[in-house]
Amino acid sequence: MPTSRDAKPGVLLNRASPSTVLPHALTASRPSACPGLVRIVAARDGGICRIKLPGGELAAAQARAIADLSTKHAHGVIELTNRGNLQLRGVRAGHEATLSAALLRAGLGPGPAAGWAESADSAGSAQATESGESVESAGSMESMEPAESSACFAANDAGTPNTAALSCADDVRNLMISPVAGRDPYALIDTAPLGAELLALLQSDARFVALSPKFALLLDGGERLARLDHPHDVWLAASSDADGVRFVFGLAGCPQPAGTGAGTAALAAVLPSRVPALVRALLHTFLDLAPASATRMRDLLALHCADALLQHAQRYVDFPLARDAALSHWQRPRAADAARRLGAHAQRDAGLWHVGGQPPLGRLDAATLRALATLAQRHGNARLHATPWQSVLLPDIPTDAVPAVLAKLIALGLACDPAEPIAHVIACAGSSGCAKGLADTKSDALQLAAQLPAGIDAHLSGCPRSCAAAHCAPYTLLASAPGRYDLYQRDGGPGFGRCVANQQTIDEAAALLARLARSNPNA
Repeated sequence: MPTSRDAKPGVLLNRASPSTVLPHALTASRPSACPGLVRIVAARDGGICRIKLPGGELAAAQARAIADLSTKHAHGVIELTNRGNLQLRGVRAGHEATLSAALLRAGLGPGPAAGWAESADSAGSAQATESGESVESAGSMESMEPAESSACFAANDAGTPNTAALSCADDVRNLMISPVAGRDPYALIDTAPLGAELLALLQSDARFVALSPKFALLLDGGERLARLDHPHDVWLAASSDADGVRFVFGLAGCPQPAGTGAGTAALAAVLPSRVPALVRALLHTFLDLAPASATRMRDLLALHCADALLQHAQRYVDFPLARDAALSHWQRPRAADAARRLGAHAQRDAGLWHVGGQPPLGRLDAATLRALATLAQRHGNARLHATPWQSVLLPDIPTDAVPAVLAKLIALGLACDPAEPIAHVIACAGSSGCAKGLADTKSDALQLAAQLPAGIDAHLSGCPRSCAAAHCAPYTLLASAPGRYDLYQRDGGPGFGRCVANQQTIDEAAALLARLARSNPNA
């Protein structure tokens, strides 16, 4: 069978019905305890409401709405998450429905989000020129089939939103792109228009509500500022050759960074215009073949090899889809640099910069979020970007405004220098916010940051679930009792890696990390 590199553009998508492919394919939604916009989950410090941001983008007006609602209906604690979203902690009992309704009115629910469709429209012609393919915009509700749209957003007989359907549509919005997509001068392609198409696809196919809320996609445009180390279920990464830009893709992992053996192997490559059809085919393949107990692509790969999944996905597309042996050792051509999330960096367009800062342990209060919104409106494009490093980024800052924006971020308490130790520590909610937490990880993390050796990244987890880190951190302190941690060092194995010490206090752990850093400078 020819590889996907031999495919010709312009072939229509095969709209095969899942029921005709596999009669017993999964169609019911999987139960979930993950927080969402309308599924507010109880925690020790109150409810948690997670707000998914398309492309990590948030309009200044929406940021102010979130700040106001966080104090009116919760405790004013706003967290940046490790997938570029926001969540409100401490939602008060009895306020859940009112909070969700207000967030929906602010345009923060499923469907076209303010700014996302606009950025897709403005960048669509640029992608069409760069890739040599026409790009069909899918950033509006008009692109959905009427029955599918109504399934997600219909009101009930009382005229109130269908919260169960809204929750399902909210769950599937798990697409990660670079926070500087369309602005990074190192990118091979602007992924924002294609990201808009994929979000519309995820929300408009009623069958995708059966995906787990943890099922995630990565769309990598080759940017220097990109988070690649999360275990995604489907990843796509831009690659350039003599024929232009194509997206190589793989399953259950992440692209292999340049010069390393990390990540998962690429299977094949497709033209940018065929990415939505490919994603649709892979998602239906997962739902066709995965038992109810399988929530992630890695679970399905334990039952079927990748070639079998591609063969099944072929039923959904009208272009050749098979493993390309020439890509078996493909690596991302350029390494990513997480340090570019902090400080000021030049964008693709001359005279414009993105400026970023990291609040301590990814937490903001309402006043700080309002101040960031004002800063973005005064000096930038009136938008903020949440990053998957739990930081915030302001794009489109003119050169002459950069010093003032940096000074304000620092005055607000955000770390803007990658050398600052607090930018190298992450921690879960811990015992102050979670019943499963065995230690007050937030307080302990601040204590550790004050003693952390330069260049060391540390992760504090109150229990083995590792909620703060979707990636495999170099060093993890796993709570064993209040103020006590077992210290793990990443070694390429499963879990947190190798346990190097038990029952350490924060001071003892800091001293041990310093010794480990001296003995292994490249750790």
